[in-house]
Amino acid sequence: MKNSELVGKTKDELNTKLVDLKKEQFNLRFQKATGQLENTARVKQVRRDVARVRTALHKQAGAKKA
Repeated sequence: MKNSELVGKTKDELNTKLVDLKKEQFNLRFQKATGQLENTARVKQVRRDVARVRTALHKQAGAKKA
């Protein structure tokens, strides 16, 4: 996911994306704990995507206050 993909989205869309990513992150942690995780790089990618979405949400919140 790139930042340019997040720029035009609404707050509700970003919140939905964040919930989906958090669920995926949980599932990946669960797979890792049980030894079923095949794509270990996905953990890092999802963690960074969560940070990108949160950053986009904070930027939107800051823009509305100003």
